[in-house]
Amino acid sequence: MKKIICLAVCSLLFAAAYGQQSPRLVVRGDDMGYTHSGNEAIIKCYKEGVETSVEVLVPSPWFMEAVKMLKENPGIDVGIHLALTSEWENIKWRPLSDCPSLKDANGYFYPMVHPNKDYPGQSIMENKWTIADVEKEFRAQIEMALKLLPRTSHISTHMGCDGLNDEVKALVKRLAKEYHIAPPAEYNANTISIGFGGSGKTTEQKVQSFLDIISNMLPGKTYILVDHPGLDNDELRAVYHIGNTDVAIARQAVTDVFTNEKVKALIKQKGVQLISLKDFWE
Repeated sequence: MKKIICLAVCSLLFAAAYGQQSPRLVVRGDDMGYTHSGNEAIIKCYKEGVETSVEVLVPSPWFMEAVKMLKENPGIDVGIHLALTSEWENIKWRPLSDCPSLKDANGYFYPMVHPNKDYPGQSIMENKWTIADVEKEFRAQIEMALKLLPRTSHISTHMGCDGLNDEVKALVKRLAKEYHIAPPAEYNANTISIGFGGSGKTTEQKVQSFLDIISNMLPGKTYILVDHPGLDNDELRAVYHIGNTDVAIARQAVTDVFTNEKVKALIKQKGVQLISLKDFWE
């Protein structure tokens, strides 16, 4: 009897240890709210694919539809994608707060964070931005998100806007703590960022790249894949900026990869744990 009990306990301990050692994967869909197409694709990737967390652009034009969709899908982990830029040519958004140092001549956010040869003088860094305005705008976005989506669990940053300087990064950490939500996962040294290739690759190449990554995931490690689902339709074909003109094709490919049956099967076969950012921080 003692031997049987011992074997049972050992089996349970082994199973627990094995579970802890399984690779963990967060699949994050970014930019919800920038278009109707993006909203639909992000929900599709959660319901039919491997996406586990969604980042919402609070000042974006389709934010209210995003709120509605997320309320209809209460299981989705939601993050605030703090934004200080409006990068696309045919669709723009403005700050939620009165922050003059972050606005261009038309009252919109600048298109870029860092200097860009295609948009001379149109980056935040080339203009006299203030940390006071950044804090005011970040607070406005966080408070709007928490008001309409109180289950919001974490923060991330759009186009790396926390990279303006160390003071902005410290601000993001401080606001996360103050509002009782998690900071960007990239701030945690125990995560590994992965990607399946740029817009120049075909969907098939992206799928194979992701399959290769999954096959080589190491036990006990946490991986984060960040990308931007979309649908190749008339709306998204009108969205572009200089240097990024194949938005609809590239973002449809992301949707196709996130919902790919081979990807889902290999994740299951390899015992990879799909987790959300909320799960990660908890």
